[in-house]
Amino acid sequence: MKKALTIAGSDCSGGAGIQADLKTFSAHGVYGMSVIVSVVAENTVRVIDVEDISPRIIQQQIDAVFEDITPDSVKIGMLSNAKAMEAVSDKLHEYRPNNIVIDPVMYAKNGYPLMAEDAIDALISQILPFADVLTPNLLEAERIAKMGIETVYDMEQAAKVIYQFGVKYPLIKGGHLEGDAVDVLYDGQGFTHLVSERIETKNTHGTGCTYSSAIASNLALGFDVKEAVRRGKEYITEAIRWSKDIGQGHGPVNHFYQFERTSERVR
Repeated sequence: MKKALTIAGSDCSGGAGIQADLKTFSAHGVYGMSVIVSVVAENTVRVIDVEDISPRIIQQQIDAVFEDITPDSVKIGMLSNAKAMEAVSDKLHEYRPNNIVIDPVMYAKNGYPLMAEDAIDALISQILPFADVLTPNLLEAERIAKMGIETVYDMEQAAKVIYQFGVKYPLIKGGHLEGDAVDVLYDGQGFTHLVSERIETKNTHGTGCTYSSAIASNLALGFDVKEAVRRGKEYITEAIRWSKDIGQGHGPVNHFYQFERTSERVR
């Protein structure tokens, strides 16, 4: 059985973070493992508070996984501060895992900051060079590339900048632009545009976590990067399409939509 590890924050409401990652791994038939770096008290409406796990425990969780079970892919999500980034970076240097997908989580859906303002430089210097695939949304890409993004062309230029930081495949997500949902994947030579219809729904909690974990799942299953991204895009699109109204705010996507009979699906 293929195995995947997520290193990220915990979402007690179950829609994002570690919980979304593990659901996504399971939906793909991949054995999921987790290293929690922060505990986030949040729901579909708001983030109440965040408590970070010590760098020592972060590293010991990583050791516990790698000394016993070697992951076929690693997804890295929320890293809230430079010390957490350093702790993770040290262990990535030590274990050199394959198929690393990094989702540079900076803000919650309601705008609550999930990464310290002074940690961007550490993210760029210590974490990005490990990325086989990096999956920033537009705001995150703007912060990393230090440029405004308003068009697909801007997304391509940002991908070129981010590629220079050592990222093998920057994937800029265009979900916040108008029109169809266009994502831009860059391989250092050319661009691949992944286009899907825009689905009108408020239930988008955990979309970034789920998308990146779907890519990591497909890499673990042996697909190459472009096919893993294509399959990940297809998965998140359908998970949004068949999302359910859970909670009073931005509800979660439906991680297990493919296991429900069509007649039982509820928008």
